[in-house]
Amino acid sequence: MTLGELSDAPHATADPIKRARRIAVLQHVEATFDPLPYDAEAARIYGQICAAVRSSGRQPRGRVADLMIAAIAAGNGLPLYTTNPKDFAGLDGIVDVVAVSRPPGATA
Repeated sequence: MTLGELSDAPHATADPIKRARRIAVLQHVEATFDPLPYDAEAARIYGQICAAVRSSGRQPRGRVADLMIAAIAAGNGLPLYTTNPKDFAGLDGIVDVVAVSRPPGATA
């Protein structure tokens, strides 16, 4: 899921500097990490996550990829590191959300 988002990012900007930065991030991630699959366990947890999101008064649509990433983390017993922890409010007990800040000068 994350590799898909990172692979799309260079195509989502016309700015050559941003594109180059996004390609560098993608290449670094591809060289550094082994991707975890979205498997049956993640799919089951995704259902729980969507229920929790609805219980908090929000809708999961529009955030599907992020919630699937959270399900993969939870299914593997891993924390979810994010620069947008508010996007995962209400998921206590399902996934451990760890807020991180962007490096100075970094853009989405």
